Amino acid sequence: QEQLVESGGGLVQPGGSLTLSCVISQSIFSRHAFMRWYRQAPGKERELVAGFTTGGSRTYADSVKGRFTISRDTRVNTMYLLMNSLKPEDTGVYYCNVEYSGSHYWGQGTQVTVSS
Repeated sequence: QEQLVESGGGLVQPGGSLTLSCVISQSIFSRHAFMRWYRQAPGKERELVAGFTTGGSRTYADSVKGRFTISRDTRVNTMYLLMNSLKPEDTGVYYCNVEYSGSHYWGQGTQVTVSS
């Protein structure tokens, strides 16, 4: 069974940094897959934060450009989201997502709270 397991969330002060990790089942960790990070703030819809296209290009939401960096390590089937200069509006539950062969796979989410 395909699994995505996120970790790395927590409470951080404005201006701080966090790195999220998502361990992805090898069966769907493919260069032919789209791999993305989403987040959902309280009372809001889930939004795309960053992602890899099947060609390996990186895309970012305008709100996080220059502050967040998406990366992955094929040796350990893990995708990362480095978040710098965090703002209170970055607060939410962060989910990793893989789209592969017409199916979507989601992790359980990890809470990020940016507050002083």
